[in-house]
Amino acid sequence: MSALATQFDAASIEEKWYQYWMENGYFNSVPDHRKAYTIVIPPPNVTGVLHMGHMLNNTIQDVLIRRARLKGFNACWVPGTDHASIATEAKVVAKLKAEGINKNDLTREEFLEHAWDWTHKYGGVILEQLKKLGASCDWNRTKFTMDPDMSASVIKCFVDLYRKGLIYRGYRMVNWDPEAKTTLSDEEVIYEEQQSKLFYLKYKFTDSDDFLTVATTRPETIFGDTAVCVNPNDERYAKFIGKTVIVPIANREVPIISDDYIDIEFGTGCLKVTPAHDINDKNIGDKYNLEVIDIFNEDATLNSFGLHYAGKDRFDVRKAIEKELQEKGLLLKVENHQNKVGTSERTKAVIEPRLSDQWFLKMEDLAKPALKAVLESDEINLYPKKFENTYRHWLENVRDWNISRQLWWGQQIPAYFYGDGKQDFVVAENWDEALQLARIATGNNNLKQTDLRQDPDALDTWFSSWLWPISVFGGIMNPNNEEFKYYYPTQDLVTAPEILFFWVARMIIAGYEFVGEKPFTGVYLTGIVRDTQRRKMSKSLGNSPEPLELIEKFGADGVRVGMLLAGSDGNDILFDEAYCAQGKAFAHKIWNAFRLIKGWEVSDDIQQPAASKIAIDWYRAKLSQAVVEIDDHFSKYRISDAMMSTYKLIWDDFCSWLLEIVKPGYQQPIDSQTLQAIIDLLEDNLRLLNPFMPFLTEEIWHAIKPRTKEEALIVNSWPKITGENNDLLQQFDISFEIVSGLRSIRKDRNLPFKDAIQVQIINKEKISDKTDSIIAKLLNISSLEYVSEKPENAASFRYKTNEYYVILGEKIDLEAERAKLQEELEYYKGFLKSVEAKLSNERFVNSAPEKVIAIERQKQADALAKIAVLEERLS
Repeated sequence: MSALATQFDAASIEEKWYQYWMENGYFNSVPDHRKAYTIVIPPPNVTGVLHMGHMLNNTIQDVLIRRARLKGFNACWVPGTDHASIATEAKVVAKLKAEGINKNDLTREEFLEHAWDWTHKYGGVILEQLKKLGASCDWNRTKFTMDPDMSASVIKCFVDLYRKGLIYRGYRMVNWDPEAKTTLSDEEVIYEEQQSKLFYLKYKFTDSDDFLTVATTRPETIFGDTAVCVNPNDERYAKFIGKTVIVPIANREVPIISDDYIDIEFGTGCLKVTPAHDINDKNIGDKYNLEVIDIFNEDATLNSFGLHYAGKDRFDVRKAIEKELQEKGLLLKVENHQNKVGTSERTKAVIEPRLSDQWFLKMEDLAKPALKAVLESDEINLYPKKFENTYRHWLENVRDWNISRQLWWGQQIPAYFYGDGKQDFVVAENWDEALQLARIATGNNNLKQTDLRQDPDALDTWFSSWLWPISVFGGIMNPNNEEFKYYYPTQDLVTAPEILFFWVARMIIAGYEFVGEKPFTGVYLTGIVRDTQRRKMSKSLGNSPEPLELIEKFGADGVRVGMLLAGSDGNDILFDEAYCAQGKAFAHKIWNAFRLIKGWEVSDDIQQPAASKIAIDWYRAKLSQAVVEIDDHFSKYRISDAMMSTYKLIWDDFCSWLLEIVKPGYQQPIDSQTLQAIIDLLEDNLRLLNPFMPFLTEEIWHAIKPRTKEEALIVNSWPKITGENNDLLQQFDISFEIVSGLRSIRKDRNLPFKDAIQVQIINKEKISDKTDSIIAKLLNISSLEYVSEKPENAASFRYKTNEYYVILGEKIDLEAERAKLQEELEYYKGFLKSVEAKLSNERFVNSAPEKVIAIERQKQADALAKIAVLEERLS
């Protein structure tokens, strides 16, 4: 073993080992005789940068993929990025604007040149950042949703679905994002509670000065009113049905109609009907053949129907029109009103309902196999199970998917128009095929390509990413290729619960529709990373640390452990940098343990001590027990629990107990048999820990002895189970309790460890003396004997009915002893009272994290146990 640094320096080894792994191709995968274990990365936005959610998600994926390698699988982790139509186009438009270029002055081809330049400059930054975390992706397989083969897959699927009658074009009320200037699907709209105003307006009758009072939260939309509607059973307004009123400011005459849809109790019971700007109003308008007046431009400024407000923003108009209505005596009152407002999931802009020609995918029948796979057949399992209810609700209430977007960055919709009518189009994978189909449709063989025009809209980004597990292996364009048949279906998907429908459900739908098979088996839904105040981390709040700065401060291994220590499987993560500091401390603990082992002198002439032999047998049994437990945690996707089991095994059992038992006396050599066994056990620890802390473990692995390329830890093997020895494990548990009790006596009596002590035992429990050598070693006991009577001048510790006495040599002051115990008892009673007060506080119990509650309950149990011991000693 070569010389080791005194302090573990993460930064100096991370680049070294990542480069070593890359140079030797350990991350690369090609089909072979082994069973495949495949993960596809949830593709981050191509222009994105690493945030805490990515850190958690990719730490878990890397743990799974590294463990799979050690388990002997052909592990393949496919990385990639998503073109993110709305977000990327917005960035490119903003860049062009800063350069004095208006997107509308460019052709589509010119704009796309700028978009590709932007993507090549900024795209993929996040993937480079993931390497700092230690992500062991097969970088040779990196995919982008706008790669030519990926785009071809999207177009092929669109054409296929259209020809099956599942895609249609319709003039519908859609969600319009006026900032991105595109439509959104229902799932991309976030409804937020907002404090609004309810305006009570006067709609005067055409033939008198009387009026109806209409309540609205959107007075700026009065320019699109084409009726006022009341409930036919509302006695207040029955006599007015069929009359007409004048729309305020617009001065347009509109009819008073009646419909059961109107809620008599809401507002005044009179509804202004604006068919172009509300889905329910549109339904009423269709029913009564009302005029449809669209008053908004695409950026939500008012058009010419807005009269003197034309060109002004909707919210500016809302403020201004309130003043005008007051001046004209047409505003009765204004009330505060709490309501839900739809906002864009991407730009946060308030959504406008808008009538538009769009492309839709019929979802009801497509969703049925996906429902069955998760909720009936268990072909696909969600972890935690609680998300099955959310999944069921979404898919049982699924609506047709609006898949077209008024954007240029993305796959252009493969519909080609050949006439003036809205339905004069053909759908084809390319221009040549489109021209052939158009000639057939028109009966005109002289039709030229220039007579066709392709739909300018692009497809929803999710319409490309729903193919991800299939298309990254070429499964759409070439379903019989070797790689697709080998790697698909993938095994595990790790993602965030907020895209359970956006992405996960849709991938499942696509798997059954295009391949006839599930895309993956297990879906692990991570929690949301929050701060200690339970706020979602965001740059706007300033509560989100920079991931790369965390890695620089605590090391990649420390951060990986910290993310998992903070995590409660499937629940939200209350992140604190203290967890990363704990991860860093763990790395130093392991490093120092290795330095201790490396520093021992070895002798072939020394016989192995009994204490060392039995301790090594015990740790082998403990390791086997831990492997079984950790494997069970992984099978249930309890990744944080698997980390904690590994942490406790190495910190407590290996470092704190085993090394303490076997270490030689001061300036004394260790026997060669024990040293070799300790190194073997250390190597097993490194195998177990490697998925969580790859850099540290690889460094120590190679520092133990020189290794060939084939012997690197990353491609070694998972620890084998040698069989549990429950009797021995139980004996050691008892021994450690006895050691802890006797150490307390040493501490209380101020007996330095360098001074050997004598111990006598009354063994009523008939406990085996097999581990007495362990107890003697850990406590520096010069003589340990079993007696039948209590000795004089001794301090005692009780385990069950057994009594353990440390011979003091001087006479004990019983009154002073009793006073000391009484003082300690009062302290623990007071401590117990404060803990129980917390646990009886409903507000605390209902709001505190599960881990915090568990800690308080453990404190309660520990205090009760201590009180019982003290009361028994006093008696």
